[in-house]
Amino acid sequence: MRTALAALAALALSTHAGLAGEVAPTDVNYMDGAVEMSLSGTAGDATEGRSIVGSKKKGNCVACHMVSDLADVPFHGEIGPPLDGAGERWTEAELRGIVANAKLTFEDSMMPSFYKTEGFIRPGKAYTGKAADDTFGPLLTAQQIEDVVAYLVTLKE
Repeated sequence: MRTALAALAALALSTHAGLAGEVAPTDVNYMDGAVEMSLSGTAGDATEGRSIVGSKKKGNCVACHMVSDLADVPFHGEIGPPLDGAGERWTEAELRGIVANAKLTFEDSMMPSFYKTEGFIRPGKAYTGKAADDTFGPLLTAQQIEDVVAYLVTLKE
């Protein structure tokens, strides 16, 4: 009985430890394009996610997507689907996978892979127009992905 309890305690601790840390872009576990577990180990902040979606220097989602909630941000694009109702169309895990690497869900998508660092033909350094250097990283951090997802799940029709 003591051995069984010790094994359960060890499993619980190892599971908890796996949730607490950040997942590197090369270690993300996609299941049919969806990502079940948080990339940062921390819940997303919908208010911060709203800021990222509307920011021309961060997510720049409005360059391709219309979002009624962000009517104060000018020049919404029409290349991607409207994000109104995203929280009803996709699960949290699906949204996380789409934001991290949309091409795994929508093969012909023009959407950038916001949490990817390998497999590019000619990577650039974010939105700077410059070639990647040794500081090349994902367009958004793990926490920024979680913040965007937290915001997107609030968008209901």
